[in-house]
Amino acid sequence: MEGIPHPIPRTVEEVFNDFKGRRSGLIKALTTDVDKFYQQCDPEKENLCLYGLPNETWEVNLPVEEVPPELPEPALGINFARDGMQEKDWLSLVAVHSDSWLLAVAFYFGARFGFGKNERKRLFQMINDLPTIFEVVTGNVKQLKDQSANHNGSSKSKSSAKSRQSEPQSKMVKMSPPSKDEDESGEEDEEDDEQGATCGACGDSYGTDEFWICCDICERWFHGKCVKITPAKAEHIKQYKCPSCSSKRARV
Repeated sequence: MEGIPHPIPRTVEEVFNDFKGRRSGLIKALTTDVDKFYQQCDPEKENLCLYGLPNETWEVNLPVEEVPPELPEPALGINFARDGMQEKDWLSLVAVHSDSWLLAVAFYFGARFGFGKNERKRLFQMINDLPTIFEVVTGNVKQLKDQSANHNGSSKSKSSAKSRQSEPQSKMVKMSPPSKDEDESGEEDEEDDEQGATCGACGDSYGTDEFWICCDICERWFHGKCVKITPAKAEHIKQYKCPSCSSKRARV
């Protein structure tokens, strides 16, 4: 998605500088440029991604068409969740996915150019010394700095990981297809069960070990992986629209 070609980073320092540039661009999108970013993420548009560029800028755009892509791709369809939750929760969700994408890009370069164990460790330490985008967006940076006065970097990392793990789990009851044991209430429930027994995207049958989500518009059930919705993301969605229903509304 980068219209202007950028030099390919080949050393640890170059990869870290690339990371910092992309990170700065993403932070701008989610803080100082948040109004512009919010407007560009129209839920009526197709699947959109937030890209951070090495020159400290950002852009919202469609995913690349080439498969596999030249670089790892950011989270797809961030615009669909925009109106389904509070703005601060949506920005936090985008921030988490942006942090994951930055690490994926950095270590993609590391793998591509044969970074060894020590180089990968040094790269991660350099990255880990910076607050995550999530910490910046949610205002947790000051708290982490205070903790660092009494703890080393490793302890700080463990503390951050623990706080994220303690976040509420997704509403699996709401997001799982109805079981056939629940259809005693009448024929309508029986029809819903039959409809929910197969994925509206791939057509495969329901499996108890898989995450599913129901469209609030057409009431069809989908594998989370088929519509790129994770349990964590589903937790913040008040009204879920499947890609088909979203595209139908866009054409009206």
